[in-house]
Amino acid sequence: MNAQTELAYQRDQFFGRSRRSVPAARRFTEWSLTYWGLTEWRRAEDVTLCVSELATNALVHGVPPGRGFLLRLRYDGAVVRAEAHDSGAGVPRVVEEARGDEQEGGRGLLLVSALADKWGVGTRAPGKLVWCEFAAP
Repeated sequence: MNAQTELAYQRDQFFGRSRRSVPAARRFTEWSLTYWGLTEWRRAEDVTLCVSELATNALVHGVPPGRGFLLRLRYDGAVVRAEAHDSGAGVPRVVEEARGDEQEGGRGLLLVSALADKWGVGTRAPGKLVWCEFAAP
């Protein structure tokens, strides 16, 4: 794959620390999937939902005041990969124990782990990236 082809299948967008960033990340994901011709793909909504969860987690747990996060989407013809890069410390994990209905948090990565084919956490300086992958048509 040459550099021009590779660039056509990767999209990066930076989002600030704002409530508007999560819906903007969803729109960015929908636009990218449309650009790649994946709008009719049965898993497109799963990708968008998982990006929403990764963006929410980055904002709530990984973005200090005055900073933001990078959302990177990649498609290589076989796999769609979403990455949320933030500068926060800590290692995200799936919360599996039952929690009361009054608690709203703690289910995001559980949802990502259920919908994505793979997910994980990588390191960067500073911070981390949380990623998920979906086998594409």
